[in-house]
Amino acid sequence: MLKTDIATFSAALAAALVWPGPGAIAQDLPTASTSAHDLPTLSNNEQGQEYLDSGVEQELIFRRALEQQSGAGQFGDVSPEDWAYQALDDLTRRYDCLKGYPDGTYRGERSLSRDELAAALNSCLQRVEQILAGVTSDHIRQEDWKQIQALQQEFSSSFVALKNRIDALESRIAALESYQFSTTTKFNGEVIFAFSDLAIEGESRALSRGTANGTELFGVTRNDDRRAVFGARGRLWTRTSFSGEDLLLLRLTISNLPVFDDANEFTGLANSNVLAATGEAVQTFNLGNTTTIFQTNNFTASYSLPLNDTIKAHVFGVGGIWSDFVPTLNPYFEDYDNGNGALTLFATNNPIYRIGGGSGFGLNFDLGFLESSTLSVGYLSGSAAQSNRGIFSGDYAMLVQTDFQINDDLALGLTYNHGYHPGGTAVFDMGGLGSQGVVGSALASVGASGSTVPQVSNAYGVEVAWQPSDSISLSGFFTYVDVISPAVFAGVHEVWTYGMGVAFPDLFTEGGLLGVFAGTQPYVAGFDSPSLTFRNDVLPRHLEIFYRYPLSEQISLTPGIIFLTSPNQIQDGASVFTLRATFDF
Repeated sequence: MLKTDIATFSAALAAALVWPGPGAIAQDLPTASTSAHDLPTLSNNEQGQEYLDSGVEQELIFRRALEQQSGAGQFGDVSPEDWAYQALDDLTRRYDCLKGYPDGTYRGERSLSRDELAAALNSCLQRVEQILAGVTSDHIRQEDWKQIQALQQEFSSSFVALKNRIDALESRIAALESYQFSTTTKFNGEVIFAFSDLAIEGESRALSRGTANGTELFGVTRNDDRRAVFGARGRLWTRTSFSGEDLLLLRLTISNLPVFDDANEFTGLANSNVLAATGEAVQTFNLGNTTTIFQTNNFTASYSLPLNDTIKAHVFGVGGIWSDFVPTLNPYFEDYDNGNGALTLFATNNPIYRIGGGSGFGLNFDLGFLESSTLSVGYLSGSAAQSNRGIFSGDYAMLVQTDFQINDDLALGLTYNHGYHPGGTAVFDMGGLGSQGVVGSALASVGASGSTVPQVSNAYGVEVAWQPSDSISLSGFFTYVDVISPAVFAGVHEVWTYGMGVAFPDLFTEGGLLGVFAGTQPYVAGFDSPSLTFRNDVLPRHLEIFYRYPLSEQISLTPGIIFLTSPNQIQDGASVFTLRATFDF
């Protein structure tokens, strides 16, 4: 596109149409040198001189007013100090071929389009043609005509070259517009390399007190162990828009990084289902593991579109999770299970968002008050594609959340999640990741029955995010879950979880992030049923510290450490050191 500013164009045009001097009107006016005998004769010399001075003053005022109306002074936004003032003044006086706007302005700094250039140039050339035809031949000079011819000859080749370049660009643009993939689909990916080391502390008695079917839970021990793993996870996305407002998302996830758990670390327990694998050490790069139950999260397909100005709809064919469309209010820690936020799933967002997932739908309603307020509702099923269960008879969860952006710095969310979990599934399993939860102790996810019987959950959560400045952000959550096991060990158990994070964005360098997150992973305080009485005061505390250092815009290195004081509600602790390298493209 050929663009310049109007002032530059005016100066160039004036150079082509050289103005020799003051206008004819100004030349016909009386001047300050007009002799006294040309003015009315006065009988009194003093009065005559006064009249003469008055006449000269009136003449000067009249000339200034006339100049302002006929030259560049007629434009309210042009002053004699402007560099293009003289050129504009010449064009408006001699050729009268440039006009301003109805409001009396010229707007010389505004960009000049090709259409406006053609119109202005045509107007001035027509004026020149009139002069050459003799309409106003007394105003043209031979020097002007020679200057026009010289400029025309000098720039003729440049205009031809410019036209050829514009034609070539228009041809390339047409070719790009005909290639639909590049204009509607965006492809990107992420690769994580991770080294992770788990250290488990010495032997510990499992549960402080209680019995299960008459079997004492004392005396359960855990073996000393230390394990280090290294592997990678890759994610590929395609994002396609058909209208500019909708979005078709396809995501493929593959990982070979195993999950640290305690499934094989316990001995001496008669009912081994009571202490199954814990999800407290699950990190984001464990999702998509092709050799474990986490492989069901390998593929995601969803479509989103606005229904009107206030409602947006989401459809999930497979692999949907609540954070795909529900605000989680955990800035800097939440990276949608990718490689630039927190290390663990627990620190990424409230565990209430790990109840349910899979196929289904969601809606966002803009409530239209405060800074921003949204009502989100959704239904996701982990068994939607299973013919023996289906979308409504198997594993499912329904979520309702209202979040309020109270001001630019403070946001609040209120969440309710109702779920049904058939035998063989867990409460915090993201909709079908098997009998193991991705957060919390085994008791919190599978109950005393060890996931062999159905469970019904009702979860209530609160989320808060506050960013008092650009350099610090605080966020936290609290969730209570009421879980009913209607079959074996029929009864109710309560699950509690809470956490708080402090993030320091751009610390030490632009793009750097220090994150500190502390809380209590989902745990069971006790069971109440006719066949089982259980209480446990051991809480699975969680402390996570990490620092993301950007090596470039696409590459970051994140070392971090995770302390688990009582994993699986067992007194002795464990620690996990992780070094994560993330490549985004």
